[in-house]
Amino acid sequence: MIYLNDHIEDFDLEEALTRLSPQRREQALRYKHEHGRRQSVAAYLLLCEGLREEYGITESPVFGYHEGGKPFIEGRSDIHFNLSHCREAAVCIIAPHPVGIDVESVRRFKEDLARYTMNEHEMEQILSNKRPDIAFIRLWTMKEALLKMTGEGIRNDLKNILEEHTDVQFHTIVSPDERYVYSVASPTAQLR
Repeated sequence: MIYLNDHIEDFDLEEALTRLSPQRREQALRYKHEHGRRQSVAAYLLLCEGLREEYGITESPVFGYHEGGKPFIEGRSDIHFNLSHCREAAVCIIAPHPVGIDVESVRRFKEDLARYTMNEHEMEQILSNKRPDIAFIRLWTMKEALLKMTGEGIRNDLKNILEEHTDVQFHTIVSPDERYVYSVASPTAQLR
């Protein structure tokens, strides 16, 4: 299940901080600015909502971290999740198998960044699109969701990452107001 909050300003931050595990509260408070704190808190609260709805878990989850930095819920190897946030939204996905999710704000298209991270075929897709900014963010979120699913994290060579993983299914959503894009990566075998 995917959980989304694109009204990050619409909750009482001080009250919400009291509902977080000490571990997550400390992490959220590391953000220098309030908006970063709100994003972190919103993503965690989405996870709490999903765990309550899908598994009946009411206590705040505590994270452990795999070698590559991918979080997991201590004592619950049967639950896979991933969190992401940007200026406009926070998202969470929960599944019984490895998953990845990434959300990014739509921003001005920078061709030099695109050429650094995209292969020639992807660049053709981007440059031929009437909205190259959205086309770029769609591909970027797919790549990041994939790396979050595998636990690799961002790496230097992103150009061919999608072609290297033909066993992954992607689902991408552009927000109705075109402020953000999110993508989900999941093993193809899990979607059949």
